Parts: sequence; structure tokens; C-alpha cells
Amino acid sequence: MTASYDIQPLGTHRCLLGESPLWHPDEQQLYSVDIPGRQVLRWRAGVDVPDVFPQESEPACIAVREGGGLVVARRDGLWALDTVNGQIQRLAAPPYDPARQRYNDGKPDAAGRFWIGALSDAREPEAALYRVSASGAEPQLAGIVTSNGLSWSPDGRWIYRSDTKAHTVWRHAFDVTTGVLGDAVEFARFEPRAAGQALSAYGGRPDGAAVDESGAYWVAMFEGKRLLRYAPDGELLEDIALPVRCPTMPCFGGADRRTLFITTASDKRPADELAQEPWAGAVLTLRVDVPGLPAQRCRL
Repeated sequence: MTASYDIQPLGTHRCLLGESPLWHPDEQQLYSVDIPGRQVLRWRAGVDVPDVFPQESEPACIAVREGGGLVVARRDGLWALDTVNGQIQRLAAPPYDPARQRYNDGKPDAAGRFWIGALSDAREPEAALYRVSASGAEPQLAGIVTSNGLSWSPDGRWIYRSDTKAHTVWRHAFDVTTGVLGDAVEFARFEPRAAGQALSAYGGRPDGAAVDESGAYWVAMFEGKRLLRYAPDGELLEDIALPVRCPTMPCFGGADRRTLFITTASDKRPADELAQEPWAGAVLTLRVDVPGLPAQRCRL
């Protein structure tokens, strides 16, 4: 169950809160975001630091846009980013009060709809999971604090999601034709950090995730210093120790989709902890045996 890999940082750049790694299938390049840094980043092969696309509002997640470039989900709504000239164009206003919430984790489904979950700045169950299409943003699930972990099974019949504060991952039956979710079924549950519990003894809470071609669900455990890989039936297959306390999200990339990229965070960490983690905030890389699923395209 415990697995060991050769894990390395991608370049010398460090993010405050790295998130939403995305392997662009056309450009064959990695993108990610730094949420509080208000940056979309492009990691070109052989370059030590990424290209930076500055943003006026916090970018939470990105998706490949059909026709070229990216769709960027920011606190202030959805934007189209031209990755050639850096120009950005607003697509839609946010469906929530941006003074209280922002978009968080999101990915497109096979029909091109962008599923994006929000989070509550007040850490209250007031956020929602939205299905965004050309007709607008429609809430599909409510009562969420921090929406995360969105991924689909290889056949598209199941969608996974988590609420990080609830320490739980669920899965739902999914109809790609209609974009309708079935009832929630608990997939994995984790113990919250107990009062007085040392951080080193805490297993973390589920953050971003990705699915490989076998259907296994890979989830980053924020503050848990590990990445977990689950079989579709919920069996824990691998528990991968990481060199940083706060991984945020994995994605598969490279020409064979067997390179795993993991974004991490350094923000709001005590100085003595960061001194022991020089790779905090880096994108970590490792090679895996099973390829991941390719990124879907957003039709907005």
C-alpha cells in the first residue's frame, strides 16, 4: 500500500497557493494557477521558471477552451485567456456574491460543460457546485463549504467530488447527455484533526484529484503530506509520502500522460515549517505506470 517514487520539483518557482494543474493536449505544456498570487502560469519544457499571465482577481481553476486558449474561473467570474497574446475577455459574471465566495475546483465534462465548485470565505456551508454551459451557471448541489476533488470515471458514468472541510469524498452516477447527477454515495471519509493533535499525526483532508485510465482516483491530502490512490471500489491502493505538507491537486501529463504533476502550497505556513520544506509551493513531478485521462475541452 505504501509506495515510493522519485519525486522532483519542476523548476525553482514557488507559489503561495498553487492549484489546478492542467496538461494542455494541443500545446503539450503544463498550466497551473497561483490563487492569492493572482497568476495563471505556463510551464514550458526546459525552462526553469514559468511564463506568467497576471490576473486582476484570484484565479481558482482553468480549463482547455475549445478553439484555443483557456477558460479561467476567477472570483469575479469566467474569463477567456488567449495564451498567445495574453489578452483576456470576460465570459460570465459569478453566480454568487464575490464578497463572500469565490470559484474553487473545476473541470469540464465530456460534453464541454464546465463544472465548478465554489468555496465560502467564512467557512460556512453556503457554497454550491455549478454546471456552467452557454446557457449560464446552474447550481447542482448546495450546502458546500469548500468544493474540491472533481473528476470523472473513464467511461464518464461517475463523477467524484469532495468537500474539503467535511473530510469526505463522494461519487454520483452521471448522465453525460443531460448533465444530471445521481444521489451522493460516500466514497472515502477521513478523520478531522483532533483538538491538540500534532500536525505530523494528522492525515490531511481531501483537496484536488485526478483519475487514471484504470479508473483509480488520485487525491491530494492537504496538510497530510501525502497522495492517495483509490480503486473504483474504494480500496486504498497506494499511500504516497510527499516532501511537502500541503499538496493541493494532481494531474497527468507528458506525451504519454504518465507524468504526474502535483501543485502545492506555501501560503500561511509558519516560517519554521517552511524552512524544513524547500519545495513547498513547487509543482512536484513523478512518473507513474498507468496513464491518466486527457483533459476535456470547455465549450464556452
